[in-house]
Amino acid sequence: MTLRKLTTTLTLAGLLAGVSLPAFAETLRIGWQQIVEPSRVPQADKTYESATGADVEWHLFGGGADVIAAVAAGSIDIGYVGSSPLTAAASQDLPIETIYIVGNIAEAEALAVKGVEKPEDLKGKKIATPFVSTAHYSLLTALKHWGIPASEVNLLNLRPQEIAAAWERGDIDGAYIWDPVLNQIKTTGGTVLADSSDVAAWGGPTFDAWIVRKDYAEAHPEIVTAFVKVTGEATDAYIKDPAAWGADSDAAKKIAELTGAPAADVPALLKGYVFAGLKDQTSDAFLGGATAAAIKNTAAFLQEQGSATAKDDYSAFVNKGFAEAALK
Repeated sequence: MTLRKLTTTLTLAGLLAGVSLPAFAETLRIGWQQIVEPSRVPQADKTYESATGADVEWHLFGGGADVIAAVAAGSIDIGYVGSSPLTAAASQDLPIETIYIVGNIAEAEALAVKGVEKPEDLKGKKIATPFVSTAHYSLLTALKHWGIPASEVNLLNLRPQEIAAAWERGDIDGAYIWDPVLNQIKTTGGTVLADSSDVAAWGGPTFDAWIVRKDYAEAHPEIVTAFVKVTGEATDAYIKDPAAWGADSDAAKKIAELTGAPAADVPALLKGYVFAGLKDQTSDAFLGGATAAAIKNTAAFLQEQGSATAKDDYSAFVNKGFAEAALK
């Protein structure tokens, strides 16, 4: 080492002597979708960053299948998915855990069509949906309920924004999709033939959830707990006072900015879900038991369709522990 380099090194060491350097924050990579739901508010406010103390990276995806692929590739740590892609992932033994049930899907997903007055008219029509999504699952369930073979409908695998563009061009006759694209279709000539509350009554309930990679959860339980707590508090705030989330509210404006939905439509779109609060998560109706059972039932249906192999037990893919810790 030259004298000059040695002098520089010693000088730097002297300047740093006794100085406590800040530790590097852990990284939290979150895969999200442009779905109108309460956690968009803390996302906009950067509450997740402050609560977890992590360097949060937000990765936008067009559907649950893409989120699952990213989890499998190890490129995200926590992801937002629907019950159908969650089931497909669990059936393939992807090392994930369900840590928060956002809520049961009702009017927020639906089959909107034009030129179709009754289910039988779907035969031969071009109907788009993102494959391996809750919308796809609901569409197949509806067709089965109506006694229409899926092979008699021209099903197209398109992502939400691709569906919006195809609808605008007149390339498709309808789509089973979620808001805000669903709302766009409904306001430009589309008529709802069935929604996910109907499908739930026919035996095919669906829900949205947050999942985490098991290795990340084991390495950073405090970060995952903080994530669940922030998500739950946002959902609880909405459940407690939906009126405070009106079209002119800051919450609606923040949700609109992130999702692309008009702020005026946000209150109605939020009502398309039956949201589950933080305390609900630990109950038997959700992570305490019913979630694993719902995944199993979904897997049984997907196995009938030849797209999954059902397991006897899915409890290993559900973890209520982070919600319990968040409540303390």
